Amino acid sequence: MKKEISLNDIKKFDDNFNKNPGNIIAMNAVNENGIIASSKSFEAKRNNQFSFSVEVEAGKVCNQKQSGRCWMFASYNVMRLEIMKKLNLENMELSQNYPLFYDKLEKSNHFLECMLDTIDEPVNSRTVAFLLSAPVGDGGQWDMFRSLVKKYGVVPKEVMPETNASSATRELDGFLTKKLREFACTFRKEHAKGKSVADLRKLKDEMMETIYRMLVISLGKPPVKFDWGVRDKDKKYHSEKGITPVEFFNKYVGWNLDDFVTVINAPTKDKPYNKTYTVKYLGNVEEGDYPVKYLNLPMDDLRDLTIKQLKAGRAVWFGSDVGQFSDRKGGYLTSDILNVDKLFDTKFSMTKEERLDFGESLMTHAMVITGVDLDENEKPIRWKVENSWGEDVGEKGYYVMDDKWFGEFAYQILLEKKYLSKEQKKLFEQEPIVLEPWDPMGSLAR
Repeated sequence: MKKEISLNDIKKFDDNFNKNPGNIIAMNAVNENGIIASSKSFEAKRNNQFSFSVEVEAGKVCNQKQSGRCWMFASYNVMRLEIMKKLNLENMELSQNYPLFYDKLEKSNHFLECMLDTIDEPVNSRTVAFLLSAPVGDGGQWDMFRSLVKKYGVVPKEVMPETNASSATRELDGFLTKKLREFACTFRKEHAKGKSVADLRKLKDEMMETIYRMLVISLGKPPVKFDWGVRDKDKKYHSEKGITPVEFFNKYVGWNLDDFVTVINAPTKDKPYNKTYTVKYLGNVEEGDYPVKYLNLPMDDLRDLTIKQLKAGRAVWFGSDVGQFSDRKGGYLTSDILNVDKLFDTKFSMTKEERLDFGESLMTHAMVITGVDLDENEKPIRWKVENSWGEDVGEKGYYVMDDKWFGEFAYQILLEKKYLSKEQKKLFEQEPIVLEPWDPMGSLAR
């Protein structure tokens, strides 16, 4: 073919299209119903039933609504099981608005510190442009959540309920972003007049007070101490008076947050297995004593570790590219749920490595694995997934994920360190290799 597209080329394309009656049928179906609906496989639904040989008891499915807080919801969906068990509760929710408030506050401070750190770089440098692209988005990762909980604790949902802005964060994010970019501009203008970074940091107090005011107006005031009461399955009443969020976490969740580690699968040549990684400028709490850190392992290791934790009765937080070959309404994360290759008569053949390298895939969403169906050789067939999109999708909010999809589109799992082998624990203690801010492993789950 020549450099340009000629009218004769288009006529040839069209003639070949019309020769296949299936193309006409496909065109009519997609025009009427859309690509996803027209390519769904009913056979895949039969092959991926909602039945599992190993299951962990979980609570009712939550709904993040129009927000990108899946990483918080997934973390809480694992964490709340400890409280439900200790208090003999049928169900309970922790406040997702509470960490949202402090995440926005901490991310704003983190962004301003990043602007000070890069004050001498050109504003159109790749690093500064990347930092300015989304100063305070909703997304996050487990290690960022850990930092929030360590500093601020947790509270029941009744203590700091949802607001309009927490359930639909677009407006708040937009106005915070406007203000933070304005502050970044102010830093640069004042620095050009000769002010030092130390002088600029003094301006930050007033800036952060403005951010705090915007957050309180939008999300409400987070409690310093609170009262709370709940009746258990046996009608026994449990109550707390004047407890702090950190005390509540320590008493009812009781986790040592340093006992949890993140394992990733990134099969790219620039990230050898059995090494640890971190991402430059990725974080929220500035004084957090545990920055983002991953151990990169082969996918079979992630499978084995997930099964080990499930068999011990513990659910598993995981991050994946949820939009890839999935049926959101039906609740299927399965490699063959969409016959788009047959619909378009073309193969989608990139490997996991190639998708990461060429920007076709990265972690976009965090959920919780609460079950697995194993074959006679103890190998996984399919996984049970608790999502945070409400009970109107999937099987009352639960999804089924086949093992092939898990291998292709899952990137992170959260584990208690005790489930790692002795060798894996030693590997995790390595000094992490620092990745660039735009590396796909620095993507935020939303």
